[in-house]
Amino acid sequence: MLDRFNRKINYLRISVTDRCNLRCRYCMPDNDPLMLNHEDILRFEEIQQVVAVAASLGISKVRLTGGEPLVRKDITDLVAMIASVPGVQDLSMTTNAVLLDRFALPLKKAGLQRINVSLDTVDPEKFHDITRGGGLHKVFRGIQAAEAAGLHPIKINCVVKRGAERKDADGVAAYCHQHGLEIRYIQQMDLERGDFAVVEGGSGGDCASCNRLRLTSDGKIKPCLFSDLGYDIRELGIQHALEKALGNKPEKGSVNQQNLFHNIGG
Repeated sequence: MLDRFNRKINYLRISVTDRCNLRCRYCMPDNDPLMLNHEDILRFEEIQQVVAVAASLGISKVRLTGGEPLVRKDITDLVAMIASVPGVQDLSMTTNAVLLDRFALPLKKAGLQRINVSLDTVDPEKFHDITRGGGLHKVFRGIQAAEAAGLHPIKINCVVKRGAERKDADGVAAYCHQHGLEIRYIQQMDLERGDFAVVEGGSGGDCASCNRLRLTSDGKIKPCLFSDLGYDIRELGIQHALEKALGNKPEKGSVNQQNLFHNIGG
């Protein structure tokens, strides 16, 4: 698929839930966020149908996100359903890895190929503070399980504040080097202000070469992370929603005042 700026769109990021088992300060609001009703969240069959239609139009790369995708019940079933769709060549997931030690091998057997892990510090106290209660040892166990299961490559997503001291990021980089992991630095973003930058070590944030669409957990196809545009697959039908998102994909990101990171997938 080509958009109106002649960019090849072959990547679909799917938020499977707005729930998470951490409360990272840059992702979750200070007060309890308003969560979706259960009936509003897409069923696995609906997600598979979206992937099937998207693949028929040229999508070959799919990534599952959240919230935290591993808190979605029977997530391995969804992975297997997507892996079975003709045309899907690259199936991956972004996770905080807290539950990954239990899921790594079943995910691999279901058809997941690779994984990205969000990790902003290797200091246990700092991690506990950033995530409002998370245990760093669980993340390390999850990464080890992913290595053992053969989920390769394992990429580490490290969020850094613009202009801030990068001591924590340097510690994560040292950990990655020691364990043979790839690291990507992501400048802390602000949806409402439209504050984002190109990912160091990746392609995210580079609007000129953007190749992705997004599916929210309640069924909106979004052409851009930093845009309020979204097209409901239940109202419009899957193909029409995809076509409208493709046709209205902006040249570059602006602002998003309709979503938070926990319900759009980052």
